[in-house]
Amino acid sequence: MLDYLVMLAVAAVFLVLLAGLWNMMRGGSSSTSQKLMRWRVILQFLAVIMIMAAIWYKTS
Repeated sequence: MLDYLVMLAVAAVFLVLLAGLWNMMRGGSSSTSQKLMRWRVILQFLAVIMIMAAIWYKTS
């Protein structure tokens, strides 16, 4: 179950990153880019926590 959550978190980070890059390449709003990059940082933090939890769970 934890493996699927990790994959979901990594996929969410990837999708938000792509959305931010797409917005930046098409010359979109800078406030939208800022929001997307803030979400990316939050999602990356959660993904790292999940990855560390998965590693801890598998080694214990």
